[in-house]
Amino acid sequence: MTKTNPGRFFEDYTIGQLIRHTVPRTLAEGERALYHALYPARHAIYSSDEFAISCGLDGSPMDDLLAFHTVFGKTVPDVSLNAVANLGYAEGRWLLPVWPGDTLRAESEVIGLKQNSNGKSGVVWVRTRGLNQQDQTVLEYVRWVMVRKRDEDSPAPETMLPTLSGTVAPQDLVVPEGLSFDAYNTDLSGETHRLADYSVGELIEHVDGVTVDEAEHMLATRLWQNTAKVHFDATHREDGKRLVYGGHVISMARALSFNGLANAQMIVALNAGAHANPCFAGDTIRAWSEVLDKAQTDVPGVGAIRLRLVATKGAVDGFRMRDQAGRYLPEILLDLDYWALMPE
Repeated sequence: MTKTNPGRFFEDYTIGQLIRHTVPRTLAEGERALYHALYPARHAIYSSDEFAISCGLDGSPMDDLLAFHTVFGKTVPDVSLNAVANLGYAEGRWLLPVWPGDTLRAESEVIGLKQNSNGKSGVVWVRTRGLNQQDQTVLEYVRWVMVRKRDEDSPAPETMLPTLSGTVAPQDLVVPEGLSFDAYNTDLSGETHRLADYSVGELIEHVDGVTVDEAEHMLATRLWQNTAKVHFDATHREDGKRLVYGGHVISMARALSFNGLANAQMIVALNAGAHANPCFAGDTIRAWSEVLDKAQTDVPGVGAIRLRLVATKGAVDGFRMRDQAGRYLPEILLDLDYWALMPE
């Protein structure tokens, strides 16, 4: 008898089910160093204690996406070990900074179920919370995943589709306690552009590209303790390729966005996201952004910028994303809608 966790299949989920994910993870400076080795991440608040202190914080927190990947990785054995695809995100909010030495764990509530018409799989919606060692929620988000059925003849659960907001409202954005941009130093941050220098509808090309390496994407995914087979086992896919974890693409694109958005310092909300096409080793990731909105926060001098971050493999003609039928172009890897804090 095998004692290995086989993961949950579609028929194992019920509405309201609370899943407490195993193996809490303590984060240290080593994780920060590895994150910055894997991605060209250069935003100043996450790179310098002194810069972060000048912005009113106690020191440099861990990168927002490092915290996200850690929490996400906790959920994989229970939510997406038997997934066909990770379909989307909504209502994500970063509520507290994560500091070196913090221990993160995760729990998820099942909020939606819908069996697919082929009867072989279904879509599961979960709301996940990441908590620190003081049981404070540091981040939360909704994601939905297509999951295989164990038995195609098992009855379909009653369909329940959650009602989700299209965007996190500006008044619901959480500014970290003490954060102030009154003494913000643009000589040290890398660019002079503040919130007032950006216009809604503006398109920003981030210039650089990074070719994905087989070993690096697997190292990154192991770093988050993400155990999904498709990222490591080349025999798990018919094409014999290891699928690059979508979070690896997110972090690479966010890091590339430093060129043009160096002062979009802290991610505070994830409005929506789609992994439009798969990424594999050998693909070259490039990125561009569109300014979707700007807003004030309840902290004077701290503004919020809403951005669409698009990652592509190779070059795309202009800033196109979709074909005439409305489908994502095959070169589009990621379409991510988020809020970040920026000096006004």
